[in-house]
Amino acid sequence: MSKTKTTGHEPFVRIAKRTSVSMKRKILVRLAAIVLALLASALFIYFITGLNPVAVYKAMFQGAFGGTTLSATMRRSWITIRDTMFLLTISVALAPAFKMKFWNIGAEGQVLMGGIVTAGIMIYFGESMPAALLLIVMFVASCLAGALWGLIPAIFKAKWNTNETLFTLMMNYVAIQLTSFCVALWENPYGSNSVGIINQNSMAGWFPSVLGQNYLLNVILAMAVTIGVYLYMKKSKQGYEISVVGESQDTAKYAGISVKKVIIRTMLISGAICGMAGFMGVAGIDHTISTNTVGGRGFTAIIVAWLAKFNTYTMIAIALLLTFLDRGAAEIASQFGLNEFASDVVSGIILFFILGSEFFCNYKVIVSKKTKKEEA
Repeated sequence: MSKTKTTGHEPFVRIAKRTSVSMKRKILVRLAAIVLALLASALFIYFITGLNPVAVYKAMFQGAFGGTTLSATMRRSWITIRDTMFLLTISVALAPAFKMKFWNIGAEGQVLMGGIVTAGIMIYFGESMPAALLLIVMFVASCLAGALWGLIPAIFKAKWNTNETLFTLMMNYVAIQLTSFCVALWENPYGSNSVGIINQNSMAGWFPSVLGQNYLLNVILAMAVTIGVYLYMKKSKQGYEISVVGESQDTAKYAGISVKKVIIRTMLISGAICGMAGFMGVAGIDHTISTNTVGGRGFTAIIVAWLAKFNTYTMIAIALLLTFLDRGAAEIASQFGLNEFASDVVSGIILFFILGSEFFCNYKVIVSKKTKKEEA
């Protein structure tokens, strides 16, 4: 009588999804990731550039919040806050669409459309409208422009189930070309290939200072939309419908929810907030329009929204961190004479570890202690 041997080997290392993760663990994992990121960056700084890592980190902080005088410190701090609010607004705009699993990669274009409309109104009506009315008209028009740019891919998705990722991405390039056309149309001075500072003497259409701060209105608008979208997604019926559609369109249809209506409505909101960000970028920051007005923040906002798990309050901290890294990298390049690529590597290492920490928040690595053998 023969014997058949069956040997079963359990994998030495396997990955399993965590059923639940406490907030305390998430915080500890992310703190550990930041510490490891700083250590890894220090090794790169020391062995590749030959610089003192502590001096480099100090320079990064100075680039975002420091200065040789109190006025310089305040100026840099407010610029960091201003840029954080701009990135935050775009990130918040993506949250409803991403929650619905509509992958809106077109924030860059939607922001540019809001910026184009804002710049056009400043140029053509800046000297003929009262300041308050001008700002209101610019705000409404920019939101409508962004909403329209978000509506187009939403209709195609709702009616013909097109790929929204490619559609919205391609619309970015259309918006960039429209911006280039407007820059050529509004060129000032002629031959400069730029619009220049719009209404530089009258400052018509510029954000007014609030409590003596030039960028406080940016903060107010960004925080208002952050709180508003949070309440909309968590407390409203429409926010609930977004969640259901994101989980399962079949379940949403069974529950009597019009999936097409939700898609179109949500993208109108997402696009409108992006358009508002364009209004902030032109009227509250640059006071001009160019293809670099958004500066890639439409794509950076995807990282912010994803890391925050679409929680708009969490986005505040992540947007601040990414803005800090961006400004810190620029200061490293300036202060130590490094090229921008070397300074960006430091930011990239830190961001890589932070992104990687999400894996350990959601999954666990199990190492087998023994191999089981069964004989029959």
